[in-house]
Amino acid sequence: MVALCAGLRKNPVKFLPLHDRVVIRRAEGDLKSKGGIIIPDTAKEKPQEGEVAAVGPGSRDESGKVVPLDVKAGDLILFGKWSGTEVTIDGEDLLIMKESDILGIVEKTGTAAKKAA
Repeated sequence: MVALCAGLRKNPVKFLPLHDRVVIRRAEGDLKSKGGIIIPDTAKEKPQEGEVAAVGPGSRDESGKVVPLDVKAGDLILFGKWSGTEVTIDGEDLLIMKESDILGIVEKTGTAAKKAA
C-alpha cells in the first residue's frame, strides 16, 4: 500500500480547503494484474488510499474555538470507497473530503520510510 503512494507527485495544490476539509491525491492503481494482463483505465477499481495534499484550518467546537485537524499535508491515508468529491484542479484529479471520512493514517515503516527520506 505504501508503495502505491510512493510515486505520488509532491507539487503543491493551488487550492485551500475550508474548515475540516482535506484535499487528497489518490494513489495510482495497478497497471497490470498479477497474471501480467494490462488493465484498462475503465476496468480499474479506484484505490482507497492517497496522500494528503492540503488541509483546512480545522472545525470549530461549541465555544467557537478552532480545533486543528489530525492529518497534515504529506500523510498517507485510507478512506472509504464512496468518500469525497472528485474535482480537477489545474488538470490534476483530486478528492475533497471531510476529515471524518478518513479512516486512518498509514505509518511509514522500515524500507518505505528510508526510501521516502
